[in-house]
Amino acid sequence: MEDYLKSANSGTVWALCAITVVIGFIQALLYMRMAKKTAAKIQLPGEIPNKAFRIGLISAIGPAMGVFIVMVGLMAAIGGPMAWLRLSIIGAAPTELTAATYGAQASGVDLGGAGYTLTAMAVSWFAMALNGAGWLVVTGLFTPGLEKLRNKMSGGDTRWLAVLSGACSLGIFGYLNVNEIYKGWGNALALIAGALSMVILVKFVVPKFPKLMEYTLGLAMIIGMFFAVLYDLAVA
Repeated sequence: MEDYLKSANSGTVWALCAITVVIGFIQALLYMRMAKKTAAKIQLPGEIPNKAFRIGLISAIGPAMGVFIVMVGLMAAIGGPMAWLRLSIIGAAPTELTAATYGAQASGVDLGGAGYTLTAMAVSWFAMALNGAGWLVVTGLFTPGLEKLRNKMSGGDTRWLAVLSGACSLGIFGYLNVNEIYKGWGNALALIAGALSMVILVKFVVPKFPKLMEYTLGLAMIIGMFFAVLYDLAVA
């Protein structure tokens, strides 16, 4: 195990992975600059983009904590550079962990377990890359046409378009939540606690403290994770 981790954490791998991470960072900066220019072009009040940025930043805390925890586990199995790379550009921690696990199983071993050699790690890396490549191909080929399809389905009615987008979001997140419930009581408790705390915050706390509205999603995520941790400690 020490031999393959030595290769996985070599300076060459760090340098190669850094290239992709830096490109992703530059893309984020360019997107932020483009959004700022567009806001100025349409004469959008400055406080609105700033508020949107704060909301996104706070809301990302919960998911980022989960990604960080998985990244630490992946670092012990596939090396720091690749874990850093995959979770920096994809960010779907469960998906990356599953892909790495499937790669190990295809080699006839457990991820990071006995017999997990340099070859097995390479298969895990390939499985993760192949999984991510599918998303990139679909996004690159079909994203330009999705906007036309959405407008055609809405018939130009902005209200119907809002309903359609909202229904799609509810369906996606509902599907994800159901999958989490199936994983055990700890996940279910996190979901219930997060949902209830979101309702309480929006209905009772925000009317008294309106400035908390932009932090409600992040707070609900943290509360959900807190109750999940309490459950794990109680049953341990």
